[in-house]
Amino acid sequence: MTGRRDFYHDPAAPKANSLVPGGSAVVVDGQGRVLLQRRADSGNWALPGGTMDIGETLGQCVIREVKEETGLDIAITGLVGIYTDPQHVISYADGEVRQEFNVTYLGRVVGGTITVSDESTDVRFIDPADFGHIPIHDTVRLRLRHYAEHRSHPYLG
Repeated sequence: MTGRRDFYHDPAAPKANSLVPGGSAVVVDGQGRVLLQRRADSGNWALPGGTMDIGETLGQCVIREVKEETGLDIAITGLVGIYTDPQHVISYADGEVRQEFNVTYLGRVVGGTITVSDESTDVRFIDPADFGHIPIHDTVRLRLRHYAEHRSHPYLG
């Protein structure tokens, strides 16, 4: 593992010392498969996304990050939820311990070609029936479950 470790409802987790706004996208193809990337740092399958840069909106951030991480251009079409659980922290090799702050959007592909970035080892659309057979962090599973529930309102937590 390289420099990143997720802790989720773990009493041994280090105390957070940073909070950075970030976003991700649930992008689904015509067959109902969800765009996921296999993270190079953890080996887990995850939604594409990342953290904001100064001068951009969170929506612009997610569009940029999806392009950088998957090669696909997307349009934002909705909101799955806001995820800010203080019991999910990410520890980095440089000593930063970040509390989760993620807004997960819905998106649709408007262009591009799937491409693997240096942050991932694989990128593809995966059938939700296969989610139980691949490594996915619990917090990403929660977002995928909220998407699959077709909620009338976004998750606010």
